[in-house]
Amino acid sequence: MKKFLLPGLLLIVLFSTVDVTAQNLLYRNIPLEVNRQRLDKVLEILSNKGNFYFSYSSSIVKKDSIISINTNNKTLKEVLEQIFSSGYEFIESGNYIIIRKAPIRLTMVTNRAVQEERVYSVSGFVYDEQTGHAIREASVYEKRLLAATLTNQEGFFKLKLKSGRKSTAELTLSKEFYADTSVVIEPRHSQQLTITMLPLENEAERTIITPEDYEVAEAAVPPLEVKEKDTIVAAPVAAITDSAQVERTGMGRFLLSAKQKIQSINLKKFFTTRPFQASLVPGLGSHGKMSGQVVNNFSLNVLGGYTAGTNGIEIGGWFNIDKKDVKYAQFAGWFNVVGGQMKGIQVAGINNTVLDTVKAMQAAGVGNFVKGRFNGFQVGGVYNHVADSVKGVQAAGVANFARKKLSGVQIAGVANISNKETRGAQIAGVLNYSKRLKGLQIGLINIADTSDGYSIGLINVILKGYHKLSFSTHELMDVNVAFKTGNSKLYSILEAAIQSNSDEKIYSFGYGLGREMPLNKKKSVTFNPELHSQYLYLGSWDYTNILNRLHLNLNIKLGKFISIFAGPAVSVYMSDQKTGFKGYHFPGPPGGYKHFTISDKVTGWFGWNAGINFF
Repeated sequence: MKKFLLPGLLLIVLFSTVDVTAQNLLYRNIPLEVNRQRLDKVLEILSNKGNFYFSYSSSIVKKDSIISINTNNKTLKEVLEQIFSSGYEFIESGNYIIIRKAPIRLTMVTNRAVQEERVYSVSGFVYDEQTGHAIREASVYEKRLLAATLTNQEGFFKLKLKSGRKSTAELTLSKEFYADTSVVIEPRHSQQLTITMLPLENEAERTIITPEDYEVAEAAVPPLEVKEKDTIVAAPVAAITDSAQVERTGMGRFLLSAKQKIQSINLKKFFTTRPFQASLVPGLGSHGKMSGQVVNNFSLNVLGGYTAGTNGIEIGGWFNIDKKDVKYAQFAGWFNVVGGQMKGIQVAGINNTVLDTVKAMQAAGVGNFVKGRFNGFQVGGVYNHVADSVKGVQAAGVANFARKKLSGVQIAGVANISNKETRGAQIAGVLNYSKRLKGLQIGLINIADTSDGYSIGLINVILKGYHKLSFSTHELMDVNVAFKTGNSKLYSILEAAIQSNSDEKIYSFGYGLGREMPLNKKKSVTFNPELHSQYLYLGSWDYTNILNRLHLNLNIKLGKFISIFAGPAVSVYMSDQKTGFKGYHFPGPPGGYKHFTISDKVTGWFGWNAGINFF
């Protein structure tokens, strides 16, 4: 047994030594001889010789610095300390050497007052832990009391706090692009502090150097000739983190102060709840400068308020601005702005703006704007705008807009627009537009890209639908020209006609509706019932002469762009004209066709219709 014990111990010691050696990269001896080489090239040489990786932020390492060094008996740490200044530190992590700025270890200094106070102050300075520079516009706050302030240009702050029963209190410091810092303080005593904050590292600026990055050239590389000059390195510009969006709305920019916007950016991770709040204007109320971080059950804003959200009822004399969600009721004399979701009922005298989804009844004197999906009933005196889908009803005095799918009804005095698909109805005084129509359009002008529904209006344009230019004749008119647009389910007809006989002249114009019904699989033979209504000019505009006709046409396609049609027709003619005018046709029914009388002003007869379609 003993003869195996000693070799086993030796193996354990051997592997332990190998493991320790592998981990202590910074204490390896690595010879290095370079003359006027760039810093990044020198790091590549070291990485290749030691078979490890370098990791650093390009914002703190001047890669184009020129290095000359000749050493044979120094550790990697000593070599790096010679290359870099004293403001850097080197950390070993696995097979990586991390290069970073050495933090400035500022100790918190407390000048504590001896006497206890009911209202005490905490003041001090805030510095960057790596550079030692003062940090301005950092938020310093106490979460329980909702007291907050911002540091000034010199990083100085002063905060007044009420003494409580607890033996300790805690201040929190937050600043964009810095890690949050918490400091425990002793309450009831005024005190001064010095605090450091650690900046967050920007991963986009991180550089990794691998052993493979350096390849030894066949010939010696001559030293780099560089003229001495001053180098200015620009500070990295980090991307601005998106906080609550309400501050960037028109009302947010106009009504919120710069300090409130900065506070919102700094405290984007901190929110709390309270049962009640009251304010006169944003920042002047029961929650003071922290109002934008508090969600309330009941919120009363005499003129206007700025809160994190509402979980109950909010009433504003002029306006309400909420960074996050609002439910269940919100009322304002002028406008409401909500950065999150809105559920319940929202009413404003002028405008409602919601930057997320809405599941509510929304009413505004002028307009409503919703950035997300809308589900409910939306009423605007002028305009409703939904930047996503609509499920429900939009009603506006002028126009409605849905960027995506409409599942419901749009009603507007002038125009409705559904940018994607409509499953429901669009009713407008002038214009309806939908990219894909699977419902009903009623308006003066109806436009759709494709349609599987019905468009009823004076002009119906289906871009990928039914389009025909028709020339025809019938028993009363020599030449009839019609433009037919829509889809096979229902197409509209705009037409004009003339009877060219010099003694029997007739001029007419009118409107109609038709439907195409295929009679075979190839749809080369179709049955097209059409209803026409035309005004006939018979020498004077003082009379009403209306010709209504039902055409029962059989349509035969001769090619892709041409077809012929013919069929019987039934006419009903209504006229209050008692006398004829020279050169114009009179009376209404054509000669040679047996007619029937419905009343003294209404006459009917059976006739025919034939023509040709193009396109």
